[in-house]
Amino acid sequence: MKPVAWIFLLATMAWAGAAGAQEAATPTEGDCHVGVYRLTDGALVDVGPTSDGALRWRTLDGQTGRLAKDNGAWRSTRGWTGADDGLAIAFGPCGEGKISFSGRAGTRVALEVRDTTFKGSGGTMLAGRLVLPKGGKAVPVSVLVHGSESYSARAFYFEPRAWPALGVGVFVYDKRGSGGSQGKYTQDFHVLADDAAAAAREARRLGGKRISRLGFDGGSQAGWIIPLAATKVDVDYALVRYGMAESPLAEDRGETLRGLKDKGYGPDVLAKAAQVTDATAKVVVSKFTAFDDLNALRAKWSDEPWWKDLEGEFTGQIAKAPEAAVRAIGPAQDKGTTWEHDPIPVLRSVEAPILWLIAGEDLEAPPEETAARLVGLAKEGRRITVLQFPRTDHGIREFDVVAGKRVYTRYAEGYYRAVLDFTRTGRAAGTYGAAQRLAP
Repeated sequence: MKPVAWIFLLATMAWAGAAGAQEAATPTEGDCHVGVYRLTDGALVDVGPTSDGALRWRTLDGQTGRLAKDNGAWRSTRGWTGADDGLAIAFGPCGEGKISFSGRAGTRVALEVRDTTFKGSGGTMLAGRLVLPKGGKAVPVSVLVHGSESYSARAFYFEPRAWPALGVGVFVYDKRGSGGSQGKYTQDFHVLADDAAAAAREARRLGGKRISRLGFDGGSQAGWIIPLAATKVDVDYALVRYGMAESPLAEDRGETLRGLKDKGYGPDVLAKAAQVTDATAKVVVSKFTAFDDLNALRAKWSDEPWWKDLEGEFTGQIAKAPEAAVRAIGPAQDKGTTWEHDPIPVLRSVEAPILWLIAGEDLEAPPEETAARLVGLAKEGRRITVLQFPRTDHGIREFDVVAGKRVYTRYAEGYYRAVLDFTRTGRAAGTYGAAQRLAP
């Protein structure tokens, strides 16, 4: 989820925003092989850019791999493992739009692309793009809402290629302060929700009669933004992937306690660590002025073995750094995160049907309380469907554990089908791989 990531190095501190499950930085957007391809058997494979000049392919069943040149040929590796997957993949000359994917020929799918600029919150100009299937048929359109990343969604998101090839339109826009959009990067959920609502209005204007349904779709931090945006503009659906129905402060607490539990610490230590997360929360909410509680706990427990193992979104770094350093660096790096946001009253006010997809073993967005809260809302009669994919981490990615670390292998089977079904119909009534239906 990463509302903000804190990295303290030796006597100095530098900050970095995390990119979550997406790959970031400046892509080779002009790479002539980027596109979505239809294979001879009718299957689709999307090929998109990565941050390091390589490519990543994806198929609708959740399989994915990294493509990089090796001795003049394209080498495909499984998921994010770096291990060969045995697939033979090659492209035709630039401009030809051809692929050979594991023995099957394919041709790039032509799409209708409409670029635009529009006014977001406070009049900030944002760069957007509507992508539709070719033809005149009306189709559902999803407005993609960002996570916490600070890179160009128009350059890196794969859905604006893949979904239109499957009959679903996409409106994608660069978050303020990223890509072609103006303004300053922020994690103020209210500003970002205003931007998302403006994007929905622009999508309706641009798409006109080609839009049969319009809704929001996004992951991680978008779980806080989409419900807010859905109260500002009429939409037909709201789809949240691996977001939280708790505050960002609760996210830090959950990550911190989960990390200690995974390292074998028991209830006594977890109770102490919970007090530390309350104290570090006061620090960030006060804009790095309220250190009394943290200093008192540091004096009591900082010599205990578990203290050095504190992690989380920010608790570990703040607790283990000198107060003077946090006071000096913190305010300058504040991204305006709406730390105390309570999503439940907002979710109760959303009229559109909601699909919430949970990663069952999410390290960035601990799922237990979110699942319980969403199920409770469904029992109140709210139109919320909750699917949980077991043994997946942030991004609905499956993983193996190698030498105690998670190695990501693919996206869960059924994940993309659930997204597309709900986008098309407002319902996700099928069976989606191993997903567990928590509500309704």
